[in-house]
Amino acid sequence: MLGGVESTNPKESERTGAEPAAQDSGGGPRKTLGFSGPTGLLTAGTGAAVALCLAVTLFHVLLVFLYVAPPNTVSKAYSQQINAWVRPLFQQNWRLFGPNPQSVNRKMSARVRQTAPDGTTQVSDWIDLTAMDDSAVKHNVFPSHTAQNMLRQAWNTYLKTHGGDNRARSERALMIQKYLRNIAVDRVTAQRDGTFDSIQLRVITLPIAAPRTAEGSRPAAAAPARAVTRYLPWWKVASHGTH
Repeated sequence: MLGGVESTNPKESERTGAEPAAQDSGGGPRKTLGFSGPTGLLTAGTGAAVALCLAVTLFHVLLVFLYVAPPNTVSKAYSQQINAWVRPLFQQNWRLFGPNPQSVNRKMSARVRQTAPDGTTQVSDWIDLTAMDDSAVKHNVFPSHTAQNMLRQAWNTYLKTHGGDNRARSERALMIQKYLRNIAVDRVTAQRDGTFDSIQLRVITLPIAAPRTAEGSRPAAAAPARAVTRYLPWWKVASHGTH
């Protein structure tokens, strides 16, 4: 035909109707954006995160090992740093393998006080916190660890960090005091209605009687068990309870 030339090249005929090859502004092939850049950054970031997790894990295992290991040159030289990392969240002991049996029975109670704007105070009755824990464990096939040991362990630690005058002489002692107070506040708030601004704990300790002999009688020399009652001071708290 006069208006043009008909192509006889088979390859050109196969390309008829296909999209033309991409070209850049200079007439050459246009470069398409690959995924090597973002993928490389993602891989590098993942590798860095994994390396950081492994380093923190190894660091944690090393400090915990030094904490539970017998005293040595390294643990003595870095005892302050080791204790700051392990306590209070990662504290370790060997009671799982050699538990210390309880030699006394303790009954912990709490009462709260609300101070009115005119200065008058209203004090509640004693609330048995130990009975609350016992009821959560009794007839429960899978009792919670918090119901079994939280309050008891908090009190045991309080005894180790405070003297007979209930004065906190270290930052750790002050932290344990707040920890014990917060546990008692949570238990009381769940048990009663009304607001309060102070709380007091009472701990009654009753030694466990000596076991009976093979004949079924108790040793004659055993002194009768006497209950010891200890009152903790009133602790101020933020306004708690329900209105």
